[in-house]
Amino acid sequence: MTSAIEAFWARSGPEDPFPIYEQLRGGGSVVGSGQEWLTTDYAICNTVLRDRRFGVRPVGDPGPTSEDTSGNTLDLGFLEREPPDHTRLRRIAAPAFRPKMMAGYAERIADFTRDLITGIERKTADGRPFDLIADFAAPLPIGVITTLMGIPDADVDRLSQHGTVVGSALSGVETPAEAAALAAANAELYELFSELIPLKKAHPGDDVISYLVAASPDGITPYELHTTARLLLIAGFETTVNLIGNGIAALLDHPAQWELLRAEPERAAAAVEEVLRWSPPVQSTSRFAHEPVSIGGANLQPNSWILLLLAAANRDPAVFSEPDVFDITRSRQAEHLAFSSGIHYCLGAPLARLEAQIAFAELATRLPNLRRSPATPTWRQSRVIRGYSTLPLLAG
Repeated sequence: MTSAIEAFWARSGPEDPFPIYEQLRGGGSVVGSGQEWLTTDYAICNTVLRDRRFGVRPVGDPGPTSEDTSGNTLDLGFLEREPPDHTRLRRIAAPAFRPKMMAGYAERIADFTRDLITGIERKTADGRPFDLIADFAAPLPIGVITTLMGIPDADVDRLSQHGTVVGSALSGVETPAEAAALAAANAELYELFSELIPLKKAHPGDDVISYLVAASPDGITPYELHTTARLLLIAGFETTVNLIGNGIAALLDHPAQWELLRAEPERAAAAVEEVLRWSPPVQSTSRFAHEPVSIGGANLQPNSWILLLLAAANRDPAVFSEPDVFDITRSRQAEHLAFSSGIHYCLGAPLARLEAQIAFAELATRLPNLRRSPATPTWRQSRVIRGYSTLPLLAG
């Protein structure tokens, strides 16, 4: 690895990677050499994500082509595909996640949210702390996405564990224990959809899996059906768990911002956008050059790899004024890159935004005295996904 990228991997930690991002920013718009590069620059990240001279896989690498339910491979479905396969599969999945569908989901999300808060109120009636992640941030999006996908009797704890495993694997599978955990998650998810897909074929319903099954004769193969379903399930809750956790932590750590949201819950949508900019769940993504490209003073050759530090780009002082300040009243200066950009822009972004918006507003309204517990929170150990494993809070 180049020294800059090597240093980033070695020194960045989930608690506060932003000082390291700033050190890297001081090295130039694009740093690295040979086949490996890195950027913290907003304009360059946005350009690379939109530029068809870059792709998610090296030139000539089609990606996984057969189901592996026992190894340590990670197939992220159309996220790892180039056009035209990416275009075809995304088009099939897209209707369930279009913004116009969100109005129909809002009341269900609000019901889930209120029920979970009622459970927290009961649990903390004697002053005991609760864990925001286990008691709220995980079960809310898991309950929503499993309902939308038509998955009955979902095991929230188990799916949450699978999401953590898959999210950690985005940083690489480096130990036998990590490989075993990923293999177990793969196998269980494959079994889940192997049972569910035939049921939906025989008894279709008003759910995402039934829609995918209906599209399968013409547009999607059995293997693609499995990987697409797995992607939509995991991506449908994994980002939102960390968006809610990171967001509530940021609000509570900035009391004036929490007070403002308490007084004006209608600011929840703006709070969501500031959390996504200031403390995004997805810290980075990467691309491969598919042809020679000169960008930011660097000359990338075919199959050169560039790490795009999205979280650093979201604090680029050339784009955002006072970028390190958390401010839910911030005027929109540019679109943050928390959901990526270009053809791989997050399909579930409208759903994640809506869930977090409802969650922030309801928590501020129902639990106005929410605050940090003396107990120490724990962070997920991942370079790509940043969020809490546990976040102990007091409700009263």
